[in-house]
Amino acid sequence: MSRIGKLPISIPAGVTVAVSDDNVVTVKGKKGELTQAVDPSIKVNLSDGELTFEMDEKADIDPKQQHAFHGLYRALVNNMVVGVSEGYKKEMELVGVGYRVSNQGNLLEFALGYTHPILIQLPAEVKVETKSERNQNPQIILESCDKQLLGQICAKIRSFRKPEPYKGKGILFVGEQIRRKSGKSAGAK
Repeated sequence: MSRIGKLPISIPAGVTVAVSDDNVVTVKGKKGELTQAVDPSIKVNLSDGELTFEMDEKADIDPKQQHAFHGLYRALVNNMVVGVSEGYKKEMELVGVGYRVSNQGNLLEFALGYTHPILIQLPAEVKVETKSERNQNPQIILESCDKQLLGQICAKIRSFRKPEPYKGKGILFVGEQIRRKSGKSAGAK
């Protein structure tokens, strides 16, 4: 059995969880509503304000794959419960001369040293805020109840200018340390 899969998920106040007959888990809370289809080889049990996940012994599936699914679906549903109750937040900053970002609603516009601005339209589930203060790097603050969607959007934004190790320029998460490399070493023999 998966160590993660064995752990029960306690449902906080204000969050409702429903499990349908076709193994679809729906979680509703103050931050939104999320659904996740669970593989038929995993049983989802809801009792006394706790969700538990059990492996179906009669399932016609490779045991290794079933163990992997056990932990995977427990983690996905736990992320949904945390997301609809507390939400997720990611902060990114743009490091580089002339790098700018602005938003109009959910439309982000980047100036990253290319010949053209980069526009990205974010889904409605994601709330975005940009900060541009004098003598500080521009920041992007993203909030959502869906951890997976938020991670995908951050990865897409980061792909526009990945942090480089020589000058430390690029789009990076707030507090992230970039391992710096020295340039050409002088006097190498």
